[in-house]
Amino acid sequence: MAQSVVVQGKGPWRPELLPAAPSPCLTCVSPSPLQWASAGTRWAAGSGTWRCGSTPPSTRSGGDGPDIYKGKICSLKARALLIDMEEGVVNEILQGPLRDVFDSKQLITDVSGSGNNWAVGHKLYGYQYRENIVEKLRKAAEHCDCLQCFFIIHSMGGGTGSGLGTFVLNLLEDEFPEVYRFVTSVYPSGEDDVITSPYNTVLAMKELNEHADCVLPIENESLFDIVNKIHQMINSGKLGSTVKQNSLVTSSAGSAKTVQEKPFDAMNNIVANLLLNLTSSARFEGSLNMDLNEISMNLVPFPRLHYLVSSLTPLCTLADVNVPSRRLDQMFSDAFSREHQLIQADPKHSLYLACALLVRGNVQVSDLRRNIERLKPSLHFVSWNQEGWKTGLCSVPPVGHSHSLLSLANNTCVKPTFIELKDRFMKLYKKKAHLHHYLHIDGMEQSCFSEAILSLSDLIEEYNELDATKGLS
Repeated sequence: MAQSVVVQGKGPWRPELLPAAPSPCLTCVSPSPLQWASAGTRWAAGSGTWRCGSTPPSTRSGGDGPDIYKGKICSLKARALLIDMEEGVVNEILQGPLRDVFDSKQLITDVSGSGNNWAVGHKLYGYQYRENIVEKLRKAAEHCDCLQCFFIIHSMGGGTGSGLGTFVLNLLEDEFPEVYRFVTSVYPSGEDDVITSPYNTVLAMKELNEHADCVLPIENESLFDIVNKIHQMINSGKLGSTVKQNSLVTSSAGSAKTVQEKPFDAMNNIVANLLLNLTSSARFEGSLNMDLNEISMNLVPFPRLHYLVSSLTPLCTLADVNVPSRRLDQMFSDAFSREHQLIQADPKHSLYLACALLVRGNVQVSDLRRNIERLKPSLHFVSWNQEGWKTGLCSVPPVGHSHSLLSLANNTCVKPTFIELKDRFMKLYKKKAHLHHYLHIDGMEQSCFSEAILSLSDLIEEYNELDATKGLS
């Protein structure tokens, strides 16, 4: 399973490489994935971030830069710690096209894995590898001149992602208490093949409630639906007649993939583009740049209600296909539609606590404000924060597009996902099914389960109380 922590700081690494911008503070930002466990989407959305963010400058401005030779990355290194309790995922990365990006000294692996058991990842491997993890975390952070935040990308359904992932989250709070912790959590679908995933997810959520500053929940089912929609648009000709050979939404033959095999790379790239858009203001110039710490400050009014629903538009942000230019107003409308959300939710029919819009490309502040005013009547905001908008403008668009939009919404529409998770947990817990696999691990007690489900129930109740105010002025 795959998990990724990104150290966001100012340094020599520039994802989505561009010629150096005039302002030195914008040309030297270094996200660093610390990866372990697979996020249910094959190997590592974090490594996908480095792949998507390593577009040679020739695709933008012509010619190779100092860190690129014949289209290959030469001197750039990801500030990353790769951790996996199975060797296969890390070995696959080290044998792949990104092997020169990652530091081979920043790896931690085991052989047996966590066996889909949160307790093994958190209680066993966590304490076994604690000192090694802390040492490598410090080494990665020391290379940052101005450490802004940590990004963690992890799965919730397995043992390593949920268990060891939340253990590292706790470590980050202990070792770097003043640095923000952003977590991208990939939630399992109701039809996943890990029977104990409800246990693992609820146990992990208790840690997220207590130790994360912001959580961006993502559902495998939503990623799969989005990729299927892209395939349908390709086959219908709506995305243009040309699909790039060997692209991440096509097979090696150049034709659209069928859906019998889960399109892991394409699913990972959606998450990778989420991170690239989220960090774009820190890496490139813009008329209204947004620091990452501003997201937590403006979107999280209460400490436990820090789950932000994300949406991306256009969906194909990798220039895998010849996408016609999306009308600007339609792009804003799409960001609030159910089909573009990265979880199974409809924010337009739920209650907003706050919302951030991060726009990239040739977009003016007037365009941004006009679309906010156009959309406001159809959106429900809490009565005490009717103007709860945070906006960011980055002048550099993603490769192959004139503009793009990332929306982050603190919205009660996450509640159904949590209710469904609670129901799945209780079906197993009422029968005490599979508990013995957890309880034989040192330090794991049955009270861990009761405390975790109580934490989730309290979170759901907080959202219920907010929903009860909907429509009140």
